[in-house]
Amino acid sequence: MKYKVHRIDVNRDNIQDKLEQFLNKLNGEVLAVFPNVKPTFQLMGATSKVDFLLIVEKINGGY
Repeated sequence: MKYKVHRIDVNRDNIQDKLEQFLNKLNGEVLAVFPNVKPTFQLMGATSKVDFLLIVEKINGGY
């Protein structure tokens, strides 16, 4: 089996659209989606932010 890891840079305004467009273009099977969450500090207090997504794809036909 062969696997490929893709990285998609996102922000809070476009995360859903970018992920949907990317998933619709894939030929293989999606095994996992990992968000890279990093803590940020703002005037209101601590929060978090997603910078990018890692998507693990199982490529069909690979051995």
